[in-house]
Amino acid sequence: MAALKPLTFPRLLASGGTVGFFPWAPGTAGSLLALVLGAGLLAWGGHLVLLVAALLAWGVGLWAIRAAEARDDPGWVVIDEVAGQWLTLLGLLHLTWIGAAVAFALFRLLDITKPGPIGWADRMNSPGGIMLDDVIAGVIGAVLIRLVLLWHPGLFG
Repeated sequence: MAALKPLTFPRLLASGGTVGFFPWAPGTAGSLLALVLGAGLLAWGGHLVLLVAALLAWGVGLWAIRAAEARDDPGWVVIDEVAGQWLTLLGLLHLTWIGAAVAFALFRLLDITKPGPIGWADRMNSPGGIMLDDVIAGVIGAVLIRLVLLWHPGLFG
């Protein structure tokens, strides 16, 4: 049995404040944490504040993953889900419970299935790839939400 690594500051950040150590579906737990925090940021400060937070999460995530020496996208690393989920939330014109649920489900679907460029980034097997696959999933999720809202602006409430 492998010894547990100590909880250093980089591991604390990379794990989303230890949410990544949740025993079942840590990526989903990290996305739920991000959904709650991101919805609060969006409601409080709007799209610009959420965009800045997502970019900060991306930069902090790159540093923390490298500093924690995380390899091969371990399940406990969820800072990438935080950045990606926040980017997906940016696709909403305004925050509603239905819109937030759609953003959450769409991001998780893209993150799990890893179509196209998401899978390409995931196969990089590097700190950049660990972050980039979720960032790409978040951008694609936001674009898809905006495209749907162009077709039907009131769809998500």
